[in-house]
Amino acid sequence: MAARKVRCPQCGEDALWAPENPWRPFCSERCKQIDLGCWASDSYRIESKAGDDGLPDLDLPDTPLR
Repeated sequence: MAARKVRCPQCGEDALWAPENPWRPFCSERCKQIDLGCWASDSYRIESKAGDDGLPDLDLPDTPLR
């Protein structure tokens, strides 16, 4: 089976999608580190509605549980 190539999400170059590429889906360790840095510095964000904590709304009783 031929090795599959995908686009590096950071730089757009071809990246090998195989166990031989330890940085997949990135093309290099550099691109992987740049992407991690963007997440760590809040450059990338997943938007949500105001007050949306991602948890389902539960109808809880007004009295404490025992």
